Amino acid sequence: MTEEIRTLMAPSQRDGETENDPPSRWTRDPSYWRARFNLVLFFIATCAAIVATQIVEWPATSNLQLQADDISQVDIRAPRTLTYQSEILTTEARQRASNAVPKVFDPPQTRVARQQIARAELIQQFIDVVRLDPYASASQKISWLGQISDLKLSPDVAKLILAIDAERWQIISSETTRVLALAMRKIIREGELPDAQRAVPSLIGFGLNDDEAKVVSVLVQGLLRPNTFFNAERTNAARAAAAAQIKPVDRTISSGEIIVRAGDRVEALDIEALDALGLLSLQRTWRDYVAALLLGLVLTSLFVSFISYRRPHLWNDNLKTLILLFIIVTFILVAKMMIPMHTVLPYLYPLAAMAMLIGALIDLPIAMMAVILIGVIIALLTDGNVELTVTPMLSALAGAMALGRAERMNSFVRAGVWLMLTNLVALLIFRLPQTGIMDDRAILELVTAVMVNAVLASSFTLVSFYLMGQLFGLTTSLQLLELSRPTHPLLRQLLLKAPGTYHHTLLVSNMAEEAATAIGADALLARVGTYYHDIGKTVRPYFFIENNIEGVNPHDRLDPYTSARIIISHVSDGVDLARKYRLPEPIIDFIREHHGTSRVEYFYHQACQEQNTLEEVDESQFRYGGPRPRSRETAILMLADASEAIVRAINPATHAEILELIHSTINRRLLSGQLDDSPITLQDLDLAAEAFARVLQGIHHPRIRYPGDPAPESLATNAYPQAQPVLNP
Repeated sequence: MTEEIRTLMAPSQRDGETENDPPSRWTRDPSYWRARFNLVLFFIATCAAIVATQIVEWPATSNLQLQADDISQVDIRAPRTLTYQSEILTTEARQRASNAVPKVFDPPQTRVARQQIARAELIQQFIDVVRLDPYASASQKISWLGQISDLKLSPDVAKLILAIDAERWQIISSETTRVLALAMRKIIREGELPDAQRAVPSLIGFGLNDDEAKVVSVLVQGLLRPNTFFNAERTNAARAAAAAQIKPVDRTISSGEIIVRAGDRVEALDIEALDALGLLSLQRTWRDYVAALLLGLVLTSLFVSFISYRRPHLWNDNLKTLILLFIIVTFILVAKMMIPMHTVLPYLYPLAAMAMLIGALIDLPIAMMAVILIGVIIALLTDGNVELTVTPMLSALAGAMALGRAERMNSFVRAGVWLMLTNLVALLIFRLPQTGIMDDRAILELVTAVMVNAVLASSFTLVSFYLMGQLFGLTTSLQLLELSRPTHPLLRQLLLKAPGTYHHTLLVSNMAEEAATAIGADALLARVGTYYHDIGKTVRPYFFIENNIEGVNPHDRLDPYTSARIIISHVSDGVDLARKYRLPEPIIDFIREHHGTSRVEYFYHQACQEQNTLEEVDESQFRYGGPRPRSRETAILMLADASEAIVRAINPATHAEILELIHSTINRRLLSGQLDDSPITLQDLDLAAEAFARVLQGIHHPRIRYPGDPAPESLATNAYPQAQPVLNP
């Protein structure tokens, strides 16, 4: 019970406490530190697993360490379909566009033509002087003409020039000037001068003979100069503009495509593809570690907060906490091994098995929150691949909801069918637009994978469900259903040896189940645990009035101490029978805790009356050994058992009277401290009381009292001790 309730109690109202007891939380609530320890352990282990998925490279998923020009030792396939912007392909495309732009030249410069024509006139004057020199020999003249730097005349051409008469020479000089001016009007770019020189003979007039045309051609070819020059600045600008018009080039890699074959030399483009797929090892920095730690802290904090809000008492249960931790950490680490660097294997990842196990063993909303947690991790492991993230999450949610609490064996078959349908629909959603891209073999592989995933997840859940019950003593719904069968030997003994107790048990089980459903506790566990809570009465059934059909009360011949020991012993006898028939510990808890440490009030009151004083009565001889209820389910049983007994004894006529008796019974248990170790709340108690009243109303419904019927007061005084209302000492 909550600490606030106990604070409101008077010290005399709490069993085993005095006014001098220190208000230490350790002494009042031993489970306080255990719950905190479990929470911290769960937080640290889950956070560590999440961080490991981000920074640890395992052999099964180790990243590749390759560089350009290395020789690949294995075939490297793409684990998933990916489209990314290739910097290498983009650079090559832009370079091709840039190279396709021709050089940009400035317009022809007339200044160069004028300079060359002026130069031609000077050369002609020099040739005239040489031709008319009377004192120079022919060899000297040929030598002087050969020294003209622009022309570099051969001796043969020099002889032709000297051999031409004056009149023809004037014609040749004029033709030379005309042809030079005509040739220089054309565009002559750097590097294109030989082409311009070869075109000179076609510009010479037809009035000259071959020798004269040859002289003109040699003179003009020697004087030609480029008149159009390369503009580097404008060329670079034009090429840059052409490259800028090229959009980034996307490269698509299909799932299963071989990026590098074994024995091939790794190229830069291959390195880029491996890097885009996240297959290359990276040099991690402190930022990577800080980001991974923050991710683990945030995800774990949200998950732990949700559990604390949804099922705060879960941290008190060591077994369930460890099982939840084991399931979460295992599936986080399995996701790290199965999803990165694989093509088909991610579709076999049985996330649905995790959701179904948590939903059936612990709580369905917690299972859904766990699916979201793993979904975030998958998204990070796949670089945001929507298909690989959404598909397992959808199937996990569908499987968990289809299985529910796994109260029937066919629930696992139903869950497997829903898993298969959900996987196929998800695959259709994501792969239908890619039908033209993927081949039939790839589609068949994926369809087979998702169908195997459904069978694997449901089968794994069923096997795990059974093994956890056997290995860890965890009471599963299948075990509870087996124990609820009336053919169980203990229930058969209860029916045959103590039929009154058996029918009392059925009624109380209905009350417990209804109340557990109302407060969100485990209704199946409450019902089945109630079936076995009084099996100890089969050892001495006729000492309990509901089984006494002959009207003889054996306690009339016994002293109160002996009667109390017999009544109290049905708890220890029940535990012995339960262990003999190997009932699970949670069921045995119902036997041990359904009376807590309460008193056998009837015989205690009888002993007090015989001694005429309270000091001479050993109260401990009239108390059950406990422990007090430690779960909401066993607390409900205690209250249902007591409420049914007092309502059966008083037999109230109206619903209001039934509810008043139930509240009175609950208050006595509450004030006596019997609910202190249970996580049940005041709101739970109100809901449980209403549930008890609904069930008991159908049994103890009002009716007309006929003449001769005994009054309720007479029933209260003549009833069997266990059916008496609680008496104050």
